Amino acid sequence: MRIFDGIIFDIDGTLTATNELIFATFRHVTKKYLNRSVSDEEIISMFGPTEDVILKEWMKDDFDEARKDYLAFYEEQHHLMADVYPGIKEILQLIKSKNVLLSIYTGKGRESSLITLKKIGVLDLFDMVVTGDDIEGHKPSPEGVKVFLDKFSLDPEKVLMVGDAPADVLAAHNSGIKIASVLWDSYAKEKVLQMKSDYFFETVNEFRLFLENVL
Repeated sequence: MRIFDGIIFDIDGTLTATNELIFATFRHVTKKYLNRSVSDEEIISMFGPTEDVILKEWMKDDFDEARKDYLAFYEEQHHLMADVYPGIKEILQLIKSKNVLLSIYTGKGRESSLITLKKIGVLDLFDMVVTGDDIEGHKPSPEGVKVFLDKFSLDPEKVLMVGDAPADVLAAHNSGIKIASVLWDSYAKEKVLQMKSDYFFETVNEFRLFLENVL
């Protein structure tokens, strides 16, 4: 008997190694429009809202042009700097083969989310995609979970969130679903390990073996 009817995935650091691409893209536009270099830590400190929110705060009147440049650079460099983690696509296919519903809940904007999901070849495996543009708040808000639960009339006790960040853990807790913290590329591994996740997975293979036993 399977224990999950729905599984929600984060994107960055969970499905694909996009952190370096995100850092490079922000550095590209801040150098061009602000003539300054920003560190990884400075960029991470802004994580939560979508790229648009961050760019509006940084770029002011140059927001529209900076946004176009951000998305163009992100898409052009994607194949050079980011790819799906080995084994992830097979995991998603396994989940779909068990008729378990799949959703995305990410803080990314919709355009960059769709670029990544298309580039890594998994967009068609998801029944729903919820991005930071689709909700009023942002993670750790439970809103992105609740729209999935409501649309498919799912019992929260039978839904799993999969993510690499503290915000994923809090979003799951705030919505009453289970959380699997994946640590194969987490930018906040030590902090995540201190949180009360239901499951921790160090490798993609560990996660696959777990799913094979519960689906």
